[in-house]
Amino acid sequence: MIYIALDTPDLDEARALASAVAPLAGGLKLGLEFFCRNGREGVADLAMLGLPIFLDLKLHDIPNTVAKAVAALGDLAPSVLTVHAAGGREMMARAKAAAPASTKVVAVTVLTSLDRDDLESIGVPDDSAQQVERLAALARDAGLDGIVCSGNELGAARRAWSDGFFVIPGIRPADADLADQKRTMTPRAAIDAGASILVIGRPVTAAPDPAAALAAIAKSLQREKIS
Repeated sequence: MIYIALDTPDLDEARALASAVAPLAGGLKLGLEFFCRNGREGVADLAMLGLPIFLDLKLHDIPNTVAKAVAALGDLAPSVLTVHAAGGREMMARAKAAAPASTKVVAVTVLTSLDRDDLESIGVPDDSAQQVERLAALARDAGLDGIVCSGNELGAARRAWSDGFFVIPGIRPADADLADQKRTMTPRAAIDAGASILVIGRPVTAAPDPAAALAAIAKSLQREKIS
């Protein structure tokens, strides 16, 4: 399933993009820039298109604050909601307990904009695969539905959580610009590695014809899996 990342604060632009990709998209991802400008009303506006909403707010605070924030978002009933795994087991458990039953709460492990040097600079001595494996196990034990990780760490994530729900951002077709992403994967490779959801942004939304760009990606996923 492909969720299209509408990484814009402009509601009209987001609505136009969402309408263009609606026939083929599995859902819409709305992040901080959209939410900070448009708030709950903007989320509700786009939800009227009938596509599932992935609310990517990456909540990270003390357990009580995160639980109250998740509860405050409950009436929006997002399909997927993110918290940061680094917030710890209790924070994640409280977030899941406060969410609607229909919402998958998933933990962000290592941002796709970070590489080994970035991890070392913030005091993480292990490489991204080791860190993802550790945080996947923590999210599993906290009762979350799944995690967010780069496709490059899917193997490590599956070692910790063989039947987990894996949301994979940083998806780039082979000929796409990497932009600010450092750990990317093609759509076909991510599906073959065990991704549950692909999150694709600029390769679709910045294309001259977003609908055609998404159609090309969808077509690439219809081929038989690589043996």
